[in-house]
Amino acid sequence: MTFCHLLRKDENELLPARSGCTIEDHVIAGNVEEFRKDFISRIWLTYREEFPQIEGSALTTDCGWGCTLRTGQMLLAQGLILHFLGRAWTWPDALNIENSDSESWTSNTVKKFTASFEASLSGERELKTPTISLKEKIERYSDDREMQNEIHHRKIISWFGDSPLALFGLHQLIEYGKKSGKKAGDWYGPAVVAHILRKAVEEARHPDLKGITIYVAQDCTVYSSDVIDKQCTSMASDNTNDKAVIILVPVRLGGERTNADYLDFVKGILSLEYCVGIIGGKPKQSYYFAGFQDDSLIYMDPHYCQSFVDVSIKDFPLETFHCPSPKKMSFRKMDPSCTIGFYCRNVQDFKRASEEITKMLKISSKEKYPLFTFVNGHSRDYDFTSTTTNEEDLFSEDEKKRIKRFSTEEFVLL
Repeated sequence: MTFCHLLRKDENELLPARSGCTIEDHVIAGNVEEFRKDFISRIWLTYREEFPQIEGSALTTDCGWGCTLRTGQMLLAQGLILHFLGRAWTWPDALNIENSDSESWTSNTVKKFTASFEASLSGERELKTPTISLKEKIERYSDDREMQNEIHHRKIISWFGDSPLALFGLHQLIEYGKKSGKKAGDWYGPAVVAHILRKAVEEARHPDLKGITIYVAQDCTVYSSDVIDKQCTSMASDNTNDKAVIILVPVRLGGERTNADYLDFVKGILSLEYCVGIIGGKPKQSYYFAGFQDDSLIYMDPHYCQSFVDVSIKDFPLETFHCPSPKKMSFRKMDPSCTIGFYCRNVQDFKRASEEITKMLKISSKEKYPLFTFVNGHSRDYDFTSTTTNEEDLFSEDEKKRIKRFSTEEFVLL
């Protein structure tokens, strides 16, 4: 479900391309409905209010400060969708969000949102929330495979619930952030969030998550042997399969402002089947970038304060976890600090991905050195301190230095 170049057939019609296109592809046919269904199927995580109090604070909402944590959650959620459901999966109820006539939404404070793909790119309509009957659900999920997919779908969303027990929920992410000096109410940058996500996945004690890990690039360098070591380290002695990996690469696309020369690079990266999106945004606001149209980036916006949903309840409502319509932003408005995410199902997939991404970096780089690199060997071979994972200090001193450096260059509080 990688979204790439959207092309105009005429002034009023927009055609989305399928995944796997390159920078040089200029004419790719697509289907608006397929794009819309793919987009809506992605998990949308926004500000919430009235959730259980965050430990160590009086906060029961992340409105105004949690946007980068939310965009990080969305990138991780997309990686988990690919891992458990595959790239071909789409949510059967996706298009019902747009077509429903219901006027309600989960919070009186939520802003009016666009309700169709076309309207999101040229105008606005009121957000619609569907009411789906139990009979419709039973008919839709009559197939055993579809039912299993829906179980996985719900399980993934539940891992991002706004409760202390949710594995990748806001409460847990804040706990891991404390290890790097962050607390509830602070602003978080894309690089800090990358390390928090890695810790959250490493510490997750769920049998379904034993087959996936996260690697965070060090100083814009991906050390291939370190990645493969993480993929081949099994938590279960009887499991001989290598793990999937989500690779997170914190980068800067310029100095004070984003360098326009990186536009083709970003478009190329978003076109790759391995890419699971970008944690980025514009100054003061974080967005989850999922694709592009011409010279604009397509994104999901976490800045909508919705009411708390108890995901521990059976058949909890799913509609507020799916964005009904995409939004777009000019590339030149993008903040230079961002974190790029890639998903690789196994070691062979990682090797193919590193080759393709390296080619992309060489083609798109107009500077002497690429934006980031893949190198053979371990980080220790280049005099880098190995990452530690003891419970008393979840971030190594080396990581803390890198996080501190990135943090001074990133987003400010909204």
